[in-house]
Amino acid sequence: MAVRLPKRYLVTSALPYANGPLHIGHLAGAYLSADVFVRFLRLMKKDVLFVCGSDEHGAAITLRAAKEGISPQEIVDKYHGMFEDTFKKMGISFDIYHRTTSELHHETSQDFFRTLEKKGQFTRQESMQYYDEKAQQFLADRYIKGTCPNCKYEGAYGDQCENCGTSLSPTDLINPKSTLTDETPVLRPTTHWYLPLEKHSEWLSKWLDEGIYKGKQMHDPKEWKNHVLGQCKSWIDGGLQPRAMTRDLDWGVDVPQELEGSLGKKLYVWLDAPIGYISATKQLAADTGKDWKKYWQDKDSAIVHFIGKDNIVFHSIIFPALLHAHGDYIMPDNVPANAFLNLEGQKISTSRNWAVWVHEYLEDLPGKEDVLRYVMIRNMPEQRDSEFTWRNFQEINDNELVGNLANFVNRVMVLTHKFYNGKVPKFEEEQDFAGSHGPLEDSFVEAELMDVFDMLFEMREKIYLYDFRGALQQMMNISTVGNQILQFNEPWKIVETDPHKVKAIMNCCIQIIAALSVAVRPFMPFTSDRMRTMLNLPPIEEKGELLKVLDRLAEGEYLVKPGHLIGQPEHLFSRIPDEVIQAQITKLKENDVTAPAADSKNGKAAPAAIDGSIQYEDFEKVSIVTGKILEAIKVEKTDKLLKLLVDIGTEQRTIVSGIAEHFEPSSLVGKDVLVVKNLAPRKLKGIESKGMLLTAEDADGKLGIVAPPAGWPLGSKVK
Repeated sequence: MAVRLPKRYLVTSALPYANGPLHIGHLAGAYLSADVFVRFLRLMKKDVLFVCGSDEHGAAITLRAAKEGISPQEIVDKYHGMFEDTFKKMGISFDIYHRTTSELHHETSQDFFRTLEKKGQFTRQESMQYYDEKAQQFLADRYIKGTCPNCKYEGAYGDQCENCGTSLSPTDLINPKSTLTDETPVLRPTTHWYLPLEKHSEWLSKWLDEGIYKGKQMHDPKEWKNHVLGQCKSWIDGGLQPRAMTRDLDWGVDVPQELEGSLGKKLYVWLDAPIGYISATKQLAADTGKDWKKYWQDKDSAIVHFIGKDNIVFHSIIFPALLHAHGDYIMPDNVPANAFLNLEGQKISTSRNWAVWVHEYLEDLPGKEDVLRYVMIRNMPEQRDSEFTWRNFQEINDNELVGNLANFVNRVMVLTHKFYNGKVPKFEEEQDFAGSHGPLEDSFVEAELMDVFDMLFEMREKIYLYDFRGALQQMMNISTVGNQILQFNEPWKIVETDPHKVKAIMNCCIQIIAALSVAVRPFMPFTSDRMRTMLNLPPIEEKGELLKVLDRLAEGEYLVKPGHLIGQPEHLFSRIPDEVIQAQITKLKENDVTAPAADSKNGKAAPAAIDGSIQYEDFEKVSIVTGKILEAIKVEKTDKLLKLLVDIGTEQRTIVSGIAEHFEPSSLVGKDVLVVKNLAPRKLKGIESKGMLLTAEDADGKLGIVAPPAGWPLGSKVK
């Protein structure tokens, strides 16, 4: 497939919902990856706009306002300001950070709605919706809580269960209650505007599966993440249904008042919010004189949406369907959604206060913004859920940032001042190394710098493919090479006996640091600034500097010329004491609203296994046996579940397993498997599951069945 080279990029990050502060899961989901991508594009001299803003409408805002006894506007003003401050301090480099309560956004959203209405893209349907008789109002999704029909979690909302992630409708809930009055709501008829998604299935499938839109190749599906395409395919294969585009609310963007039946109706938040990307671009254009339409409507542009996996369907099906229905817009080039970041062995939960809040991190660990950025990118949940632990945070800081990058830079800077009074040494290119077989530039410096070029080139390729973890590793490999040069040659031991060799070594290391000062920029911008100061070089403006470095290395040119006076050395990073980490772990446990109460015998809380470890005696309780799958059937109205009949020797058991996105049912029949036999029975979608299969997951999120050796008797115990 021919590589598409867009003339310009429009990059968006999911609009954070303005009803609470940002936690590290938000950073890992939609913001750090986008910032790395955008900073990289700027360093490659690409035309790119990076837009975001606060999502300030919807039921959760009014619920929070009612809880705090203030107006919805006061709520969104509070958190919009917090978001702006947090993003700025974390180095998230938006070109504009807008908000959906702005007049421009309301106008843009209403104009978009009018266009779809005039084109006949909506249908009006009457449906039964929950109504709170005590509050005398219809209840939007978030105004209803009940028991999830899938996992039986009792705090599920009317649109989604935050425990298992299942998308819901209010009528799916068991024992629904109004969040306003705690009364049981009643169903009443109401009329809304609907987008008939089923009419969009055919072109959506072709666009997602083949990258073809309106007969033209627009993207390479192989560059999309498997879990994104898998979730979209599951939705389309399950049959798309009409989606209501309006709600009965008193806070949000009004349905255009000239339309009959618009009284009391607001735009659905998933119509309103993504249009926030458009209104933000419009505002940026008004501020800078750019033409916003080129970024949204020109086929030579690429739109990239960075989101978390809970927003995949909205950005890959619903919003594209809205853009298509409008008719003037191009489709997204990619939606590189990340999976979820877990915290100390558990899901991040705002309701439990089980989270690392970014604004608190900035207060507790000042000056360590880049440490958090680095750790988040290194552990980014690109293909599957990943984990943040404070001990791992400390380990990565101490071993990689201090032990590798900071150590290399500091040693080179100190030795350059010691040997040459801070001036970059000039080496004699014709001078041979002792025992070498060619000119100095060929045998050492040129070869080492070409290795750096190769690593920078590989970093570039990985970023273009949204592999930010891999790109980060390539960047750190450059520092590793620098350290190896120092360790292998030990210039401090031979500076008197072989000064020519030492000059070449130190010159080469300075060139590597100069390359690193640019390569570090997308990942750790504050560290890049400090490195440039130490090198006494101009700050990075993100105007094609990486492109220049690649060109100069390819041509064999200096990045820092001999004779250049460098600045004073400093330590880029420092080790984090154990007590600092322990304080964060203690804070996390103490803030957990579901933490166990104090033991009545000794007044102490039961210790929490925050590192996820278990005792040997606990593991001994698990009974694992061999089995064979006899039947495999997909569970109706689910994306992930398969109903399996498994023979474990002594009996045949029904097991419900969440592997439907990874295996065709027919491919599993006859497979030998390992089964957790003594797991307590659990009902999933009304089916009692008696056991669990063992699977393995690779770095790309692909599952494999863990199987016993061939020919083992069914029911054999695994020890």
